[in-house]
Amino acid sequence: MSAAPQHAPKMAQLSLSDRLGPWMPVLLIPILIVLGFLAIPSTSSWLTLTVSGLAMGMMIFIMASGLTLVFGLMDVINFGHGAFVSVGAFVGISILLMLGHMTEAPSLVLNLLAVLAAVLVAMLATGAMGWAFERVIVKPVYGHHLKQILVTVGGLIVVEQLIIVFWGPEEIYLMRPEALQGAITFAGAALEKYRLVAVGVGLVVFAAMRFVLRRTKIGLIVRAGVENGEMVQALGYRLRLVFVGVFIAGSALAGLGGVMWGLYQEVITAHMGNQAMILIFIVVIIGGLGSVEGCFIGALLVGLMQNYVAFLEPKVALISNIGLMVAILMWRPMGMIPVVKAK
Repeated sequence: MSAAPQHAPKMAQLSLSDRLGPWMPVLLIPILIVLGFLAIPSTSSWLTLTVSGLAMGMMIFIMASGLTLVFGLMDVINFGHGAFVSVGAFVGISILLMLGHMTEAPSLVLNLLAVLAAVLVAMLATGAMGWAFERVIVKPVYGHHLKQILVTVGGLIVVEQLIIVFWGPEEIYLMRPEALQGAITFAGAALEKYRLVAVGVGLVVFAAMRFVLRRTKIGLIVRAGVENGEMVQALGYRLRLVFVGVFIAGSALAGLGGVMWGLYQEVITAHMGNQAMILIFIVVIIGGLGSVEGCFIGALLVGLMQNYVAFLEPKVALISNIGLMVAILMWRPMGMIPVVKAK
């Protein structure tokens, strides 16, 4: 009679840290929120800062998600991504100024319709701009990262100068639509209406991207192309068209983020996209290049960190996100949720 096999189940052999490993990036968000609650003496201030941080993180995610998609599938380092943010902001805000009779009306429906129109036009404009950018600037330098950096930075500078030509060099100040101004009071905290809307928009964008990437055929092709592009092409799919579609989608998302960011700051400049690129690259790097989920988690961490530290120690706020990036990369050098490509 042979002895029974003595193999223990694999899960029993895993340590607690190994079991929690895949979930640790997600747990960082509630951990940071709890640490903020412990560090900030006023509950109302903590709640206000938390909502503000989540809103900021959602808008950064919208701007950064397009960039991480482009890098994940196309292996393109696009330093010109900020140009789409700036153009989206200027186009969208121009539409809102044209629809002043709707934005000034004390009607939430009219205000949201005006914002929706501005967002759609901005996304169409930046999507078309992304198609031209990919064809003229990015396509000749596929596979050459150094050349990609040089030509996309050059493209960013050109677009910024074109913005100055069309809209002028001055900053454009704006007011949010009537129904999105002010704040509501909850548990003694003042929660700005627009920031609550921004949180909702960010969640919708993230849910839509997750659905498309995981529940649709085009999403399956995109994810397969990220892992093994040669196999996808061998199966007869035109991965080149997928590349272009992803670049257009990423550019359109940057346009959406530009409109949201402009309304958040209530001022737009030709260089606003370039300035936002610092936070965008931090989010893309710590999330894991090519990972939408990692980008989402990283954006929320950056937004919360920025607001908590700015309240507790304003002088440290400038370097807080750099410190966050260093800490995460020391823990996970490839980012929190890296995308592993087939060799």
